[in-house]
This record gives sequence, C-alpha cells and structure tokens, in this order.
Amino acid sequence: MYDVIIVGAGVIGCLTARNLAKYNLKILVIEKDNDVGNETTSANSAIVHSGYDPLPNSSKAKFNVLGNAMFDKLCEELDVKFKRIGSITVAFDERQMETLKELQERATLNNVKTELLDKTKVHELEPMLSEEIVGGLLAPTAGIVDPFNLAVHAMENAIDNGVELKLSTKVESIKKVDDHFVVNDEYEAKVVINCAGIYSDVINKMVNKDDTSFEILPRKGEYFVLDHFNRPFVNHTIFMVPSEKGKGVLISPTTSQNYLIGPSAELTSRDDNATDKLTLSDVRRQASSVIPNIPFYEVIRTFAGIRSTPSTHDFIIEESKTKGFINVAGIESPGLASSPAIADYVVNEIVGKIIKLEPDTSFNPCVKKYIKHPGKMICKCERVSLQDVMDVLNRSCPPHSIKGMKRRVRAGFGRCQGGMCQGDVLKIMADFYGVDRMDIPYDNDDSFILVSKTKEEN
Repeated sequence: MYDVIIVGAGVIGCLTARNLAKYNLKILVIEKDNDVGNETTSANSAIVHSGYDPLPNSSKAKFNVLGNAMFDKLCEELDVKFKRIGSITVAFDERQMETLKELQERATLNNVKTELLDKTKVHELEPMLSEEIVGGLLAPTAGIVDPFNLAVHAMENAIDNGVELKLSTKVESIKKVDDHFVVNDEYEAKVVINCAGIYSDVINKMVNKDDTSFEILPRKGEYFVLDHFNRPFVNHTIFMVPSEKGKGVLISPTTSQNYLIGPSAELTSRDDNATDKLTLSDVRRQASSVIPNIPFYEVIRTFAGIRSTPSTHDFIIEESKTKGFINVAGIESPGLASSPAIADYVVNEIVGKIIKLEPDTSFNPCVKKYIKHPGKMICKCERVSLQDVMDVLNRSCPPHSIKGMKRRVRAGFGRCQGGMCQGDVLKIMADFYGVDRMDIPYDNDDSFILVSKTKEEN
C-alpha cells in the first residue's frame, strides 16, 4: 500500500513527488511514456513568467507570482539552468500602449514589478526591434529555464530520496475501494494525485464518472528553434500584446544560447504534435513584424507542443468530490512558472489535510552536480563527451531513448541534429542496457530508429 500515487510525470508531477519525498511516505509515480517530462514539459516556451498578465485573484496569478520567486533556490538545489533575463511586451501604437498601461495596473494588483518604456528606452534595451514599435512593458523578474531538466532533476532527487517511478505504464483504471484507491488493479494508495496533463479530465472521470466541472481542450503551439550564434539578437523575452488566444508569438533566448520563436495557438486533438508549413509561416510573419531581420536561415528545428487549456479558464487544483483523489489539471501557461508553488500547495495544503506528514530528517534537497566532463567528444556540435553520456546513464532517472539523452546532455541538439552523433549515442545506450541497438527507440517505445540488420557486424 502506497501513501500517495501520482499519475503523470510532467514538471508538476515531478516537483510534487520531490516535495512529498520530504516526508516519511511511500510514494509511486506512474507515467505512460518511457521518460519523465516527455509531453508539455519538453515542448513549451521555457519561460518563467513574472506574473503581471493573469487576472488578479485567479489561481494563475497566485501560483505564478509565488512560483516565480521560488526558482532561484529550486534551480540551485536541482542544478538546473535558470536566468532572470526579464521580459518586454511591445506595443505598435497608442492603443496598444493603453493596453500595456492596463497590464501594468494588473501587475500592481498581482504585486509584480514592471516598468513602462517609451520608444527611446525600449529600443535602447532591444536595438533589433522594428522601428514601428512605440513602447513596451518591462517585467524584470521574468526568466528562462530548462524545463525538461527541471522535471528530470526533480524526479532524480525524488528517487534518491525514496520515491518509486514506473515508466511506460498507462493508467487504465482507478477504483475507490473502501478507504483507498486501486490503480490498474495492481497498485493501492491512500491518496491519488492526478497530474496527467492533457489527459487529466480522462483520469478524473475514472473516479468521478459524472463530473462535468471541467474539460481539457488541447491547444497546439508550433515553434522555430534557431542555432546559437554570436552576433547581437535579443536580450529579453519579447512578447506581443496578448489576445484571447494567449500571450501570442514570442522571441526569446534559451538557457542553451539558442533562440525560440513561437508559438501558434490552435485547438487540436490530444495526440497531434505535428508542425505544418501554413502555421509556421504565420508564426514567422508575426515574429518578423516585431524584429524584421530574424535570421531564419539559422533555424535548426521546428517542433510543436500541446497545452492543457481548461474549460474553466483557470487552474484546477483541489481535492475532488471523491475524498483522497486530487486534481491538478488545466495547468497551461503560466504553468511552468507556477509549478514549484503548485507542488508546495498540493502537498502542504491538500495532501497534508488528508494524511499526516512527518518530516524525513534524512531528506537531501540537492542532486549530484552535473558537470561538463573532458575526454572523447561524442557530439561535436554541443561539445558532449562520452563521460557526459555515461554520467546521466548512471543516475537514478536515466534516459531510455535517444530523445531522452538528447534533452539531458544536448547530444544531437546542434546544427546537424544528431546526423553525426546519433549512431554513437545509440551504441553507447544499447551497450549500457545490454540490448540490441534495434531496441533503443528515438522517443517513445514504438519509435524505433533501426528496424533490421542489412549485414552482419565484423
């Protein structure tokens, strides 16, 4: 019998597991994919929003502002890249400047520091901006983070402190039996936390069959990734004035010295993570209105991610009508920025009122430091060594796919996108796990790179 089962190992599930590990509890995390952070967590804008945008008194505003303030300490403990570079929302005319003034008033209500910039000041801070831009709203506490490794390192820390992780396990059923839950007719727990992202409404209805209080509407965002280069580009995250669809197309540096441009925002199906030329062309058009000379010849990849847009228009973070079953659902933007505060609230304000939380005095909040090792280079584009690859394989939350390795150490993330190093990484992983190279997938378990042998090896 587990004390708590968490369904879903995105950044919310991973941070919640880590927070629960601070107490003397038996905890299991169940994830349908073969890695943590493999859905929305690994395909978003990687922005730690300041909190000026959400409606005052909403859950989004509350958790965004609280979560933003927690990132410095959290990322230091988990050895995750994080930089407070600030964000600037730009205006093209006086009408949009009035909107920025309204957003500044909202920021004041949310207790977020902002500065209204005139045309001269905004162009001093960002010289590449279009001359048509007449001003901006600076939010200095906004930041950028590596969201995938935030999830991985949080889960690694949780496992190192006693949490169990079950990958490649889809939750098919959850039943309430007497005073506990039975998941997949196999795992029992006193409390179940639903962190299933775009499937959180599906998981909720396994327990609360007649619940119509919320529905998840999958919304797709498509992006360009630019290579890292040394000439001037942007220093802050650049936003357009938000619309009913969201915060619009942004242009932002990343913690890996690349640049992101996107996203689009269109309703879609839960499994549609494809990109298309028409949508990307519109993203390019919008971004080019903000910065006319974007070096799109530096694009090395495009990708899409699915967001969990809730029908309630706000986060759903509460114990359901079934006692002991907790929904953490509809965590769209600013979900990443809110994630540490959400995890803290779920554990201390919801779980703590259901079961007794006794602190584990042996809890260690820090992961073993990730360092760049010298030696034989496996990925020359991103300067990844053999020892870097072996280091993550020997940790408690290792990758089981090429994509998982790519996200952890960046082997294959460079200009050639794995054209030179993927074969080496494949062989290293197969040798490490003692399997045939055909058994190592690119992403999930059915996405094989090699399907047959053409000749015998020497």
